[in-house]
Amino acid sequence: MSNTYHVAVVGASGVVGRKIVQVLEERDFPVGELSLFSSARSAGQTIPFKGEEITIQELTEDSLKAPIQIAIFSAGGETSKQYAPIAAANGVTVIDNSSAWRMDADKPLVVPEVNPDTLHKEDKIIANPNCSTIQSVVPLKPLHDNYGINRVVYNTYQAVSGAGRAGIEDLENHTTNNFPYAINETVIPQIDVFLEDGYTKEEQKMIDETRKILGEPDLRVTATAVRVPIKTSHGVSINIELAKEFDLDQIREEIGAIPGVIIADDPDNLRYPLQSEAADTDNVYVGRIRRDPSVENGLNLFVVADNLRKGAATNSVQIAETLVERNLV
Repeated sequence: MSNTYHVAVVGASGVVGRKIVQVLEERDFPVGELSLFSSARSAGQTIPFKGEEITIQELTEDSLKAPIQIAIFSAGGETSKQYAPIAAANGVTVIDNSSAWRMDADKPLVVPEVNPDTLHKEDKIIANPNCSTIQSVVPLKPLHDNYGINRVVYNTYQAVSGAGRAGIEDLENHTTNNFPYAINETVIPQIDVFLEDGYTKEEQKMIDETRKILGEPDLRVTATAVRVPIKTSHGVSINIELAKEFDLDQIREEIGAIPGVIIADDPDNLRYPLQSEAADTDNVYVGRIRRDPSVENGLNLFVVADNLRKGAATNSVQIAETLVERNLV
């Protein structure tokens, strides 16, 4: 990464936008110049970056063009739909955190540890997956490659920060401005709106995105997404039916060999993934690794990661790093 790049962050004033700026600095991404954009109401605010205070500018249709080379979006689907094509038409490579482009057949949906080869130089809009999907497909990758997967069952335990600042405020202030019930008193088995079949949009995202990322459009996947009263980090219980017999120790080795994965799996010493441990790290923690004897070749995992970092900001920056490493931008 000897060259430097002019990077823009769109939606910089939000929880994830600010985290993207932080991660760019922490990972020493080769930023030559940083431009920050948000809505008019946030314009004029400043965010620290490498000892400077960078002023947020109002996003307009003229904002995203040369000399900007990479724009990381975290401003919601409508903003992405409006401005990402403008940026792409101006030669800017967009990495988008919203759901706007994830299931577009022409847009890569990327987790760098899983499917970096789907990135190409002509890609100008790249989708960042859903937070829970990102951490889940990381350990699924070697299982898919080495054994084949017949079915996946997800049950999530998702932190309030996944709903942005409003979700955090509901937890801290015991209010119901964002969630339909007091999240500090219960868990809520609803994330996003309900669809006609009784699934929520969050659950459908996990189903669709897992299939796309693993390149298995007919993979049997189901999900139940639950909001829990913690601030940061998502937990996902994953039940997998593999196509082949397996050895548990081999499974642990294969998953543990993935960069950024920490195996936390020692029941005798009460060692398992904790959302509190994952908070403010870029790691994916995997534990509770055990057979499911109720089905042939059944396996259970519990997977935890910081939803604001690996589930959003860090994965976006890793995509940018991959583009640079492969001379795709």
